[in-house]
Amino acid sequence: MNRLSSVSRRFALAACAAATLAAAPAAFAQQKLQIAGNFATEHPSSVAVDQVFKKEVARLTNNQLQVDVFPAMQLGGAKENIDAVRSGTLALTWVGGAFLSRIVPELEAVSLPFVFRDREAAFRVIDGPVGHAIDQKLQAKGFVSLGWMELGSRNITNSRGPIKTMADLKGLKLRLQPNETHLASFRALGANPVAMDVKELYSALEQRVVDAQENPYTVISASRYSEVQKHLSNSGHFFDFIAVVASKKAFEQLKPEYQKAVREAMAATIAHQRKLAIESEAKALAELKGKMTLTEIAPTALEEMRKATAPVIEEVKKRAGAELVNQVLAEAAKR
Repeated sequence: MNRLSSVSRRFALAACAAATLAAAPAAFAQQKLQIAGNFATEHPSSVAVDQVFKKEVARLTNNQLQVDVFPAMQLGGAKENIDAVRSGTLALTWVGGAFLSRIVPELEAVSLPFVFRDREAAFRVIDGPVGHAIDQKLQAKGFVSLGWMELGSRNITNSRGPIKTMADLKGLKLRLQPNETHLASFRALGANPVAMDVKELYSALEQRVVDAQENPYTVISASRYSEVQKHLSNSGHFFDFIAVVASKKAFEQLKPEYQKAVREAMAATIAHQRKLAIESEAKALAELKGKMTLTEIAPTALEEMRKATAPVIEEVKKRAGAELVNQVLAEAAKR
């Protein structure tokens, strides 16, 4: 059985089990929660969910509510997890925010190119009124937002050659998340972007279906993309978040005290994950330097890229709302 069919089979079995629970009496259904993600087991988000969320839920509910954790695409890829949560056959998922933008386009407001100068600016935005507005949009689409982890600053790897300037991106076939802002940004930079689910990415790189991909250092390392890519550049073009969302349908079936426990447990998990992300980023970069050729992009070249992608922001205003985008820009610019 190949890996994809194995994943699909596990997802089908999990969905069947979840559906059975949903049909059972509420008191029984509330005893077990499943949370799934597509990040590798050693990624800081997966570590935090397994080490903190699982234990905190059990502690806060006196072991009356248990959590089963399924990282590394065990229950399917990002799209499958999101669709399962939205339908109520999966209780929770943690997933790159870009994958939710097809359902909630307002998420594109926090996907702007070259806007967040550091993680502090990024979290000031997502933890404030902008994040609250996005949470409300998610709720209207069948999700309960439980907070935002750090995915991190995204950087380019490729198999073609060093990337030092915008000219080096011309014609580069680059895999991106299914986010229109991300795609438009790289079109503006002269690349040939392709939207692809993460579950297909390693084999696509290995078989040279695409030349390149972009991800935070932690994902590049944990997903072992250095095995199929030789060049790494510190482009830092987007800062990305991990959305933690629950099924509104499943969440509202929980007792109020269990809902409170889940929120508190995830708040502790997110705080832990953000600390882990800082430590993991430095470690991942050090590891990648030993396996790949790192090309430092000069500030002048990054400024050229920023100017080239500036018109993309005006297009985002049409999809996500000018008021929300302007709010992001204002908050991100604060010192």
